[in-house]
Amino acid sequence: MTDYRALTRNRDFTALWVGQTVSELGSQVSMFVFPLVAYATTGSALHAAAAEALFLGGMAAALLPAGVLADRVDRRRLMRAASASGVVLYASLAVAGALGAMTLPHLFAVALLTGVAAGVFSPSEMAAVRAVVPREDLPTALSQNQARQHVAHLVGAPVGGLLYAAARWLPFAVDAASFALSWVLLGRIKADLSPPSYDGPRRGALADLRQGIGFLARHPFFRVLTAWAALSNLVVNALFFLAVLRLIQGGYPPVAIALVSTAGGVCGILGAVAAPWLIERLPTGRLTVVVAWSFVPLSVPMIFVNHPAVVAVAVSVGIFLNPAGNAGIQSYRISITPPELLGRTQSAAQFVSMSAMPLAPVVAGLTLAAWGGPAATATITVLCALVALVPTTSRAVRSVPRPAQWASAGGVGAVGEDAGSARLPSPDRTAA
Repeated sequence: MTDYRALTRNRDFTALWVGQTVSELGSQVSMFVFPLVAYATTGSALHAAAAEALFLGGMAAALLPAGVLADRVDRRRLMRAASASGVVLYASLAVAGALGAMTLPHLFAVALLTGVAAGVFSPSEMAAVRAVVPREDLPTALSQNQARQHVAHLVGAPVGGLLYAAARWLPFAVDAASFALSWVLLGRIKADLSPPSYDGPRRGALADLRQGIGFLARHPFFRVLTAWAALSNLVVNALFFLAVLRLIQGGYPPVAIALVSTAGGVCGILGAVAAPWLIERLPTGRLTVVVAWSFVPLSVPMIFVNHPAVVAVAVSVGIFLNPAGNAGIQSYRISITPPELLGRTQSAAQFVSMSAMPLAPVVAGLTLAAWGGPAATATITVLCALVALVPTTSRAVRSVPRPAQWASAGGVGAVGEDAGSARLPSPDRTAA
C-alpha cells in the first residue's frame, strides 16, 4: 500500500481529487446557505427545509439511471457535464441575487437540479478512481476521499456563513467557481475513462439496471453490506439527531452544541489520515465488524449523562474509526467488481444506503417525544447493536483479509455464496 505522498505522484488521481475537494467544499457552502436564503425570502421553516430536501431528492432520483450511463458512456464526459451544469446553475443564482431578482422557485429549481448533477457525477467518479488508481493504492486513495469529505463538512458551514454575511449571492458565485475548477481539472485526466467495450446484443436501460441490482442481490457480501449500509445510516444518524435534540432540550448554548460537530469533524480528518495504516494492518472484514459495533459502547454514557462533552467524546471516537472502515471495505468492493458493472453496482448500493436516511430525524423525534431522553437513547443504542449483528454474523464479511491478500482471496470468481463485497455506510453526520 502506498502512502499519501506517493499518491500525489499520480497526476490523474490528483487532478480528480483536487477538483472534487474544491467542488465539494463549494457544495457544502451552498447546502449551508440554501435554507438561510429560503427562510430569509419567505420566513417559513418549511421552505428552509424544502431546499435541502430537494437537493437530496434530486440526487437520489438520479443515482440509478446515472449508474447505467456510467457503464455505457465515457465517464469523463459525464463528470464534466455534471460540473458544467453546476457552473451554470449556481452562476444563475449569483447573478439573480446580485440583481436583487432571486426567487424561491429559482432557488428550489437549482437545489433540485444540482442534486441531480451530484447523482450523475457519483457513479462515474468511483469508476474513474478504479481506472486511475492501481488496486494496491485504492485504500489510500479512498481514505483521501474520506478526508476530503470531512474537511468539506467541517469548513463548509463557517465559510458559507462568512460569505453569506458579506452578500447573499456570494456563496453561490464561489460555488460556481468551484465547479468551473473541477471542470478544468477533469479535462486534465489522461487515463482512458471510457467503459469496457461491449459487442453483445443491444440492451435496454432497464435490463442494464436489473443486471446491476441483480449482481448485488445474488452475492452474499454485496447483499449483506448493502442492507447494513441502509440500516446503519438510519440508526446511527438517529442517535446523533437524538443527542443534539437532547442537548437543545437541556438548554445548552448553540456554541457548545456546535463544538460537538466540530470535534467530530476534526476526528474524522484524523481518522482519514490514520486509515491507510489501520487498513494495512487489520483484516478488512474484522475492521468492518469493529466499526459496526463502535457506536454501541460509546452511546451508553449518553443514556445517563446529557452533556456536550460526553456527546463530543462519543461522536469523535466513533467517527475516528469510520474512515478506515469505509475506505477499506469500499476498496475491496471496487477491486473485485467487474469493471463493466461498476457504475450500476455503485449507484444501486448508494441509492439503497441513502434510502433510509430521511427517516433518521423522524425516529429521533418520535422516540424522544414518546419516552424521554434516557429511554430513547437506550432504545436506539439497542437498535445499533441489532444492526451491528448484520455484518458480524456474515462469514462473507468477516472473512475478507488484509489488502495484501485481496488478490489471492480471489476476484469476481470469489464472490459466491461465501464471499463478496459491499460498502460501509457513510452517514452525513459520520462520514460521507
